[in-house]
Amino acid sequence: MMNKEDISLLFTYLQSQETAFDYLLQCYRRQNLPEAETKSYENAGALMHYIDHGRRFLTNARDTDILMMPVLLFYGMTHLCKACLLTKRPDYPETTAVLAHGVSTRKRKKKNYTFLQDEVKIQHNGLFPYLAKYLYAVGSFPFEKIRMEQLFSLIPELNQLFTFTNSQKLTAVGEKDSDQLYFPEKILDGYHLTEAAFIKRINKHAAGLTHVQTVSGYMEVVLSAPVNEASSPFFIHHETGIIYLPNDREHFLALPELLIHYLLLYNLSMVSRYETEWWGELLTARTEADFPFIRHFLHVTAEKVPLLLGKELLDQLEPESRK
Repeated sequence: MMNKEDISLLFTYLQSQETAFDYLLQCYRRQNLPEAETKSYENAGALMHYIDHGRRFLTNARDTDILMMPVLLFYGMTHLCKACLLTKRPDYPETTAVLAHGVSTRKRKKKNYTFLQDEVKIQHNGLFPYLAKYLYAVGSFPFEKIRMEQLFSLIPELNQLFTFTNSQKLTAVGEKDSDQLYFPEKILDGYHLTEAAFIKRINKHAAGLTHVQTVSGYMEVVLSAPVNEASSPFFIHHETGIIYLPNDREHFLALPELLIHYLLLYNLSMVSRYETEWWGELLTARTEADFPFIRHFLHVTAEKVPLLLGKELLDQLEPESRK
């Protein structure tokens, strides 16, 4: 599980110009970036305020009515995203093109609209592709458009909701900080692959797979390093530390979980702002199956997003600084 206390303390530590400067200097020097001291001085204030504003938005979102949660959560997340980018890209934002959201959604909703069936489209420019490239080294996406239901299905904390509808999307395959994973043989049916082909696919995303054996219906895999929060297509429950993998190839998406939260929150923030009647009916009449998924997701993401992004900031420190 993510160390909430360490992340919270780091956020607190970075709430002064001097400490933000020292932190950035350490980040830039570790990456051998030019003009590290000058850039650290120039960016210290921005880093401090990105974190401060991001945390305030997220804190207020947790305390407010669900009516306003999507907008507050989206802006809180984007501020923390920009803080993380500043640790790797000292000249961010280089151009105005990266200031757009980087995602779009259908402007006019069709009759009988449901959020679960809605889609978002990835743009070539903007914060989303920029974040994917520079924070997670994701240069291309396995889709142009994607449905909200598929994105919801990859959030581990929502897996139980899908189980209630007999459509569980994820399978538990291990625990965080362990170098072993256990894949049930029946998962091969969902991927339409042989054991050898499945292991080959997993090996592209795991850290140095070193050994495989099949015992009691499970394929046991030993890794050279444990799975971490950004190891797509693995997804980690932030409270239990259990690692999940999509049940089938349709939902197999090699995308870090933070980017999935971004897409969902972007669309929810747009719907809550511009589809006022639909959003109001959803929250009051609750006639759509969308409601329990949206409500639970909002509470999950309010807790998980600062942990995911705080972990990115924490990982920038020298190992001895994290002890």
